[in-house]
Amino acid sequence: MICTLCPRRCGALRDNAHGEGWCRLPARPMAARAALHMWEEPCLSGTNGAGTVFFSGCTLGCVFCQNESISHENFGKAVTEDELYAAFERLAEQGAHCIELVTPTQYTHVLSRLLERPMPRGLPVVWNSGGYERAEVLRGLEGKVDIYLPDLKYVTPGLAEKYSRAADYPDAAKTAILEMYRQRGPVRFEGGLLKSGVIIRHLILPGQVAEAKRVMDWVAESFPGGAVLFSLMAQYTPMGDLSACPELGRTL
Repeated sequence: MICTLCPRRCGALRDNAHGEGWCRLPARPMAARAALHMWEEPCLSGTNGAGTVFFSGCTLGCVFCQNESISHENFGKAVTEDELYAAFERLAEQGAHCIELVTPTQYTHVLSRLLERPMPRGLPVVWNSGGYERAEVLRGLEGKVDIYLPDLKYVTPGLAEKYSRAADYPDAAKTAILEMYRQRGPVRFEGGLLKSGVIIRHLILPGQVAEAKRVMDWVAESFPGGAVLFSLMAQYTPMGDLSACPELGRTL
């Protein structure tokens, strides 16, 4: 395949064995882990956990990545669609409250097809991404994803370029989030668990409280009160080589 899935649209040649371009990933999905996750937002993890599948690779280049080996070093193994679906079934049998796909953007071409199958126990599907998506590609997921869980890391292009090597991130992420909301509409709960809607995440970075406020302002201005959920995360931990960004070498 000639890949244009993410906003970089690098046109890389990806087949089942090799990958080129930005993410250097093959067309066949690679996954690092499938397990119950107890530490997602409470409305996703509930009492039993979210059934998470962590995919290898990422379309962003965040210098502070908290999952470096999986996202930037492409740790994981190739899996077939049937193997992925079997993982969904195992997670459902273990009592998962949802099927959560973590960093799935680079495999949208496969997951869109896989999500045409009914989910085990009718569990909602969560699309957990960095927010760096193409709205045109997301439209292919309409009716297949129940809950969108995007980051909104920045609204300032200079910060996006400095920390994630994606100056177009703010425009791309805001457009993508608006498309996610168009698809799912206001949040809907059953028994304290989220069944449909959008949760927007923002990780506060050291020295970037003003940017966090700008992010929150955009959310408040863009959606009716209570229509989306907002998850403000303060657990930043210095990771990886931050020599080019020493201001990030501390906790909050």
